[in-house]
Order: sequence, then structure tokens, then C-alpha cells
Amino acid sequence: MIHSPNWKQSNMLQQVSGQEASSLPYGSDSLREDLQIFLGSEIRLTELDDLTKVNPVTPATVLRCLQERYQVDIFYTNAGCTLVAVNPFKPVPYLYCPKLMRDYHLAPQLQKLKPHIFCVGEQTYRNVKSLLEPVNQSIIVSGESGAGKTWTSRCLMKFYATVANSSASQESHETVERIEKRVLDSNPVMEAFGNACTLRNSNSSRFGKYIQLQLNRAQQMTGASVQTYLLEKTRVAYQAPLERNFHIFYQITKGASSSERLEWHLPQGATFHWLPNSERTLEEDCFEVTRDAMLHLGIDHSTQNNIFKILSGLLHLGNIHFDDSEDESQVCQPQEDAKCFVMTAASLLRIPKEELLETLRIRTITAGKQQQVFRKPCSQPECETRRDCLAKVTYARLFDWLVSVINGSICAEPSTWTTFIGGICC
Repeated sequence: MIHSPNWKQSNMLQQVSGQEASSLPYGSDSLREDLQIFLGSEIRLTELDDLTKVNPVTPATVLRCLQERYQVDIFYTNAGCTLVAVNPFKPVPYLYCPKLMRDYHLAPQLQKLKPHIFCVGEQTYRNVKSLLEPVNQSIIVSGESGAGKTWTSRCLMKFYATVANSSASQESHETVERIEKRVLDSNPVMEAFGNACTLRNSNSSRFGKYIQLQLNRAQQMTGASVQTYLLEKTRVAYQAPLERNFHIFYQITKGASSSERLEWHLPQGATFHWLPNSERTLEEDCFEVTRDAMLHLGIDHSTQNNIFKILSGLLHLGNIHFDDSEDESQVCQPQEDAKCFVMTAASLLRIPKEELLETLRIRTITAGKQQQVFRKPCSQPECETRRDCLAKVTYARLFDWLVSVINGSICAEPSTWTTFIGGICC
């Protein structure tokens, strides 16, 4: 199991070194004394690669140990059978290079190697590969926003793909490489549609994900599957101050060609209510990466075009605002500057304009034994709530469809695999 502490813990680390042991909130005098001895000792905390070796085990001593290791660029520390990862907040290429993957994969005794995500990955792989009793494995990657869960999941997937490829026979290499490519290509697509820039993290996953890598009897990767849960679909229609919508909306508005802008009704410099902070440019705004990954997953240009039309339609839907009706029996009318957005949204979503307006402005009530149907005009706030709900449901179904397409591209037939390694991000 992997636990990644959030970015706040780095600040906590800095506080520990300047804090007097006597001021710490521990109830026992003997514990205070042990703590004072430990913090004032000559022990080289950077060499303590397992937090269970810290004595006494308190928040202060654990954070002090993590701080000392962090300051010398050691970002992984064991805590018994758990791996603690501190986000370095900077590129560390040597820490994830292919050579290091091979070192951990070929090591005769893993326990003699330094704590690392590859160590966890290799141990689970060996458990599955065990000749005595192969056991399905799952890894939990937990932590708050910005902890590095998405990066850790990427590293694990790359590690398993590399390991599975190395054990494949020559004739199986092509199959393994194809699956590896598709599994890794699912990342940019899922992140484009499911990640967003928040106050803590510019690439924060706004959904939960369970990835299962499927292995045959020779421990070669034959396929994979993805399950998602708790998509933050509210973000489509509401973004907190200084935060952004899902990446894909910014990708299409920034990366579309001139002809696509015309087709998707996204003129340069257009303002959309559901696209805040669009002036910010992030690494995740790269539209071409997402499009290429979708192609590799079997989503052709025509289907992509329809997807991007739906996304553009949602942006136009967010610009529809209503004036309140003076009479409760009358429907609310779109504001004057919103009428063109009604037509454009209806066209892009392929809904008749009248049907779209009726959905937003009329509530249908079925009542009585005879199931009589009543049509009640909605108030202005109700109209805008219905607009938001329509956008959220549409986006959620699009996201679920994408997951089903990804699974259709990477899933193996049940008869072709015997064991799996799963990873859940939470």
C-alpha cells in the first residue's frame, strides 16, 4: 500500500525543527524525555529508511525524519509495509528511468534496495508470479490533492508494462507493446476529461480510478480494464474562484484549427461563463496529445469531432441565462444576448431548439391514480438549475462512454488471463 502525504506536510516539516520538545502536546513526562533525547541525538535521520525505526514514534519524530530525507532529495520512505512518498515538486528524471526499473526488477533481494515505488511494483509482480500460490494483487494510492497520486499511477503502469514486455517471448512482444501503448494512452484521455486545475494542484484528478492489469500464465500483460467512480461532474457548471473547468474544455478552445473553430462555434477570444481563468496556460492544455491518444484507442477523427461538438455545445449552454417571468403561469424568456447561444447549443447538441427550451423552462409533473400530466413553468433560478443539471448529466454520460471505449480497446477475453494486478487511486 502506498500513501502520499499532501503538500501541507512539507510546511509541517519545517515547523518541527524549531519546536521545543517540551511544548509538544504529549501527556507523558517519559515520552517528552524520549522525544527530547531523540531530537537532540546524533542519529542521521536520512539513513532511517523505515519510519518504524524511529523511536519514539510520534508525529514530530516522523515528520522530522521525512524532513531530513526530503532535504537531501530522498522522497520515498517505508513505514512498515506502507510506502510514504513526498512530492518533490520538481522533475527528478533519474528516479524513474528504465535502468532503475530493471535494477528493481532483477534484484535478488528487494528488501536490500532503497524504498521506491518500483519496489512496491516489483513485490506485487513477484507475488502474482509466485510458483507456489500466485495471488491477485491490488495497490492503494492515497493522499490529498497534489500529493502525487496521478504521477504514481503513471509510474506503476509504465513499470508493469516494461516488466511484462521484458518477460515476453519474441513473438509476443508485438502484442505486449500494443497493449502497453493503449494502456498508457488511456492516461492522457482520462486526465483531459477527468482532471482539472485546482488551488492545490494544476492537474488534480476529479474522479476515482481503479486500473486492473491482466496477466496470463506466463505473467505477460494480455489486457487491462479501467473502472471509474465519483466523477466531480458539478465542476462542469461551477468552478470555485481561481480554479478551472476540466482540461478538455481549455484544450479545444486553445487548440482547435480555424476550420474547427467555425464548425464548433468557438471563435478566437470568445467568452464562456463556464471557462474561467482561460488566460492561464498549463502543460495540460496540449490538445494534440489528447487527440493522438484517442486515435490510438480507436476513436477516429469523425467520432472525435462529434465529441468536441458536444463539449462546445455545453460551453454555449452555460451562456444561456433567463429573465424572470412576471407571471408564474408564463415561461421565462432567454435574455436578449442569450438567444444566439440557445440556437448554437441546440445545433451542436443536435436537439431541436424548442425541445431544449422546453426542457429548461417546463417541469412535467405526473400525479393521481390516472397519472395525469401537468406542465408547470419554472422560475428563473429553476431554469438555470435545470440548465446546469442537463450539462452535468451530458458530461457524465460522455465520460462513461469514453471509459467503455477505452475498456473495449484494452480489455482481454477472460479466457486469456489468469491473474491481475490492480491499482486504485483515492
